[in-house]
Amino acid sequence: MELSILLMEQIAKLFIMIFMGYAVVKMGLLKDEDSKVLSTLVFYLIVPCVILNAFQVDYTPSIMKGLAVACIASVILQFLLLFVTWIMGKMFHLNTVEYTSAYYSNSGNLIVPLVTYILGKEWVIYGCVFMSVQLFFIWTHCKCKISGETEISLKKILLNINMISVFAGVFLFFTKIRFPEIIGNTLSSVGSMIGPLSMIVTGMLIAGVDLKKVFTNKRIYLVTFIRLVIEPIIALAVIILLGMKNWHPQAENIILITYMAAITPCASTITQMCQVYGNDSKYASAINVMTTLLAVVTMPVFVYFYMNL
Repeated sequence: MELSILLMEQIAKLFIMIFMGYAVVKMGLLKDEDSKVLSTLVFYLIVPCVILNAFQVDYTPSIMKGLAVACIASVILQFLLLFVTWIMGKMFHLNTVEYTSAYYSNSGNLIVPLVTYILGKEWVIYGCVFMSVQLFFIWTHCKCKISGETEISLKKILLNINMISVFAGVFLFFTKIRFPEIIGNTLSSVGSMIGPLSMIVTGMLIAGVDLKKVFTNKRIYLVTFIRLVIEPIIALAVIILLGMKNWHPQAENIILITYMAAITPCASTITQMCQVYGNDSKYASAINVMTTLLAVVTMPVFVYFYMNL
């Protein structure tokens, strides 16, 4: 129960950050379209810093086995939830924004601060495994869906700054190469902005949206229900059926991190990608806000079930 309460507090803080972004636009200090600059910073600067810094930990056999467990669990959950979302999409005729919002979790922006506050920064590396797996899906499946492109360019995927950061981080981890303290501290400081800046971007976008339409749009509630209820239930059922908590001496925490990464609100990356590729970014931000608001309740509840089943 203590863990669930702590989780609720951290999500509530992130929602307050959304309000801050909303306020600066409503006060006339910035315009909602100014958030595109911040989205670019998050995409191409802050996320790479988070990834590189997460892999700057000491190599041990236990950590190596833990990473393998996190990777297998992440891949299983990603493919499982992709199948579930595909079925939901067919059943409810979800459009591109709804479909990608229902499937992609906000692991990149939420899991780092949540894991740091709840378990400690030494556990962040396991959250980055899920982020890395999801990054591959984002720059293939998600990018094609939102941009309307039909062909996947392997070259563009491999040369994407976020994927390069993953490869570089893994290389540095296995070779035991550590950044000088001044560089490591800089990466850590820049990376710590990921949660606040992403939430501020969401708040700025929602400031340009008619909130009455947001809260009266039944489709948003449908997508929210899929993202925050259906998918967490199915993911938890698979975790229990496969006995994932017994895969490693520290598997309970490792799988908890993976599970939390999978059940966060919808990815703010969807909003940012919609901005970049000219899709409906305001609708995406509305879904993001709704799921973030209700995740204050749903995430602690499902974490409680995870700890007690």
